Amino acid sequence: MTIVAEKNFNGDAFPTREPTNISRRRFLLASAGATAGALVIGFGLPVRPARAQGAPAAVPGTQVPAFLEIRPDSTVRLLSPFIEGGQGTFTAMAQIVGEELDADPAGFLVDSAPPGKEFVVMANGMRITGGSMSVRFGYPAMRRLGALARAMLLQAGAQRFGVPVADLTTEPGRVVHRASGRSLSYGELAAQALDLPVPDPDSVKLKDPSQFRWIGQPVPRVDAFDKSTGKVIYAIDVRVDGMLHAAVQHAPRLGMTIGAVRNEDQVKAMKGVHSVHHLPGAVAVVAERWWHAKRAAEALQVDWLEPAADSPLRIMPADFSTEAFRERLANEPGQGDEAEKEGDAEAALKSAHTVVNATYASQYVNHAQLEPPSALARFNDDGSLEVWLPNQAPDMFRADIAKRAGLDPEKVVLHSPMLGGFFGRHFLYDSANPYPQAIQLAKATGRPIKLIWSREEEFLRDVLRPMAVARFRGGLDESGVPVALDVVSATEGPTEGISNKQGDKIDPTAIEGLAGKAYAIPHRRIAQLYVKTPAMLGYWRSVGNSMNDFLYESFLDELADKGGQDPYELRMRLLKGNERLSNLLRAVGEMSGGWKRGPFTAEDGTRRARGVAMASPFGSHAAVIAEVSIERGQVKVHDIWEAIDPGSIVNPAIVKAQVQGAVALGLSQVLLEETVYENGIPAARNYDLYPILPPDRMARVHVRVIESGATMGGIGEPPLPAVPPAVANAVSHLTGQRIRTMPLSRYRFDV
Repeated sequence: MTIVAEKNFNGDAFPTREPTNISRRRFLLASAGATAGALVIGFGLPVRPARAQGAPAAVPGTQVPAFLEIRPDSTVRLLSPFIEGGQGTFTAMAQIVGEELDADPAGFLVDSAPPGKEFVVMANGMRITGGSMSVRFGYPAMRRLGALARAMLLQAGAQRFGVPVADLTTEPGRVVHRASGRSLSYGELAAQALDLPVPDPDSVKLKDPSQFRWIGQPVPRVDAFDKSTGKVIYAIDVRVDGMLHAAVQHAPRLGMTIGAVRNEDQVKAMKGVHSVHHLPGAVAVVAERWWHAKRAAEALQVDWLEPAADSPLRIMPADFSTEAFRERLANEPGQGDEAEKEGDAEAALKSAHTVVNATYASQYVNHAQLEPPSALARFNDDGSLEVWLPNQAPDMFRADIAKRAGLDPEKVVLHSPMLGGFFGRHFLYDSANPYPQAIQLAKATGRPIKLIWSREEEFLRDVLRPMAVARFRGGLDESGVPVALDVVSATEGPTEGISNKQGDKIDPTAIEGLAGKAYAIPHRRIAQLYVKTPAMLGYWRSVGNSMNDFLYESFLDELADKGGQDPYELRMRLLKGNERLSNLLRAVGEMSGGWKRGPFTAEDGTRRARGVAMASPFGSHAAVIAEVSIERGQVKVHDIWEAIDPGSIVNPAIVKAQVQGAVALGLSQVLLEETVYENGIPAARNYDLYPILPPDRMARVHVRVIESGATMGGIGEPPLPAVPPAVANAVSHLTGQRIRTMPLSRYRFDV
């Protein structure tokens, strides 16, 4: 296959047709995919019969959990089962494998593995990058992979030196025979090791954590240099020979169809235009350059028809308004289906000294990632279809592409470039991805097509985080301590939204952050009242926790107010006996210089207050204290202190970076972000009307990572959910105005 290249701004050529990490140009594989004499773990390439025997396929991390190559120059190339999108997964995978392999992670070249069941390494049988699962669920298999590779190198060294394997050891990148002082690099042994069978996975011994050299250390990011020098190639950057560009104009509301295009002939005559195409719910222009395609697509005058009654799509009504829908959720009758029940909440409420009723709401939000959606599709002469697109689940996408194209999955080659951010945007959302259109256009034109959605089209078709309205009833005893809690959340979960129906069981993504809280309130009932929303729903960073912890933790503060309790001390009381969470809450109090609720006057003369909140998503636990003031009627967040306990960690520098990023998104959500619909159309089609957190509103972030030694939890999403309620609680303390909905830009404050 011919490699197509173009020059970047540094004048370097980069290839864009092979499924490799095209930013690391010095280490490109040959057309077979490997360098001569390389040790390859896995069946990404043909393997010799001797190597194919021995390792049971049922054990993740042995047959093909990853594609590991050790080259003659001792460079290590790893195909990661998980996608990199800024969260540090490639670095973590290099650390984990490198630890057991005894190879410096700094010498790793990491790429995304292609689709294939052989790359499923998580015990749950899934292969997605999301749910903060990659490191914690991939950890055992990737350690075993490194250990197996090291064992094979030791066997090759034993043959070369003519000594028993037991007489050998390794130092980073080398097999060493200490008795004679001889050693060989991994690269020198790779070719010989290739002929050896894979050892029985039960025969390899993993390191004791006390021996770790790289796991637990702030190893530098393996992708940092290429990102900082502009060498990383995202899907939007990829080019292939003979490629045309495409842009689309979507129907203003989902489900609408094309009636007529009044000026189609004039648009076809515009500069650079190749052709105009009618797609389901959209018109597309194909051109030599994307800018020409975009200008032409915007110029098309389309008469859109209302959706058909039998449309399979979730139809957006012409009169849909988010404000009206919020009111509907708030007044929806019914007590919902129970997700959690402890004791008798109804009876306890009737006998409570004080009953507090309040309704809280969360807003729709867009993903609003900076990388616009794009896809490149090419039909090859051999009947195969190649697609380049950002995604978080390669196998799911390949299966869907094959189905749409009418091809066997083996005839579909899916490339998964590095992502320009995750946020849950890159899952299999039927109407919110450009690749079906790119495939259709490539088939129609007979040319490779790169389709990019403009920012305006992205905002029009993005799936949203759900809206929820939760009705709370809390019962307090004579001392003001909560004894009963009843919550009914009127919402549709994102998983329900994606499947377009209510399931037989409650969607856990609808109620996580409401159910499962650790506070010792003896009588609890948590329920979901299913209400289908017209908007297309999807996963958003930290999923249900991102909205539900705001609802729950804010109401808990309201209960503290009504009961005359300090909110920090009340949480500590309700966590009595829970050593892990008590330690976490105590730690964040110490970080902040000692808990003080306020209001108080800071050294600069501003009037300030603090709020506290906790969250326990994805196997980790977090506690946050926020300090705020009011500036020109709006909230200014000065400091966020966050203590997080993920059990155990791989890279503390990445953990801290993830906390800082999650805090930024949490602040953006609570202060500014909201998706508003009027007359069935989103009011915002770009960042001018959908503001995200600007640099001058970012708080100082203070992070403490607590390794309790518990089972490893996630880190990409857990730091976010406690941030919004901590900020809202601080504002309520400062202003005396109870905050029951986001974003805070809805309010104007005076102090």
